[in-house]
Amino acid sequence: MTTSAADYLASWVGGRHEDLPETTNGTVRLDIRDDGSTDHWFLTIGDQRVGVSRSAEAADLVVAGDRAVFDRIVAEGTHIGAALVRNDVTAQGDLRLLMLLRRLFPGPPDARHPREVAVTAAATHRTPASQRGERR
Repeated sequence: MTTSAADYLASWVGGRHEDLPETTNGTVRLDIRDDGSTDHWFLTIGDQRVGVSRSAEAADLVVAGDRAVFDRIVAEGTHIGAALVRNDVTAQGDLRLLMLLRRLFPGPPDARHPREVAVTAAATHRTPASQRGERR
């Protein structure tokens, strides 16, 4: 079962996000278009907390796109920056906030944290002492 962008925004984005920088403050409005209408989602970011409301008021960053694009961002982990480069979404305002959106949406289903990958690689690729030039 996949989650729509609207369901995800309503249920999962609001609250504390420890991976957001503590000094980040700003507002983001997501304009999600579908069949001639637009749903507005207003995010207030500050002190590692995100508030979510339904408002069309002015924001520091406005990101607009079709519902299908935002649904792919949620369901498939499409990177918001990649969607911007492909012209799947448009953005106006403080683009630094755009990259923070990546931290609010889920990553690809098979994604792993870089530290986890490094630890696993180090554990499975240990070079024997004889190959490192060390004596036993």
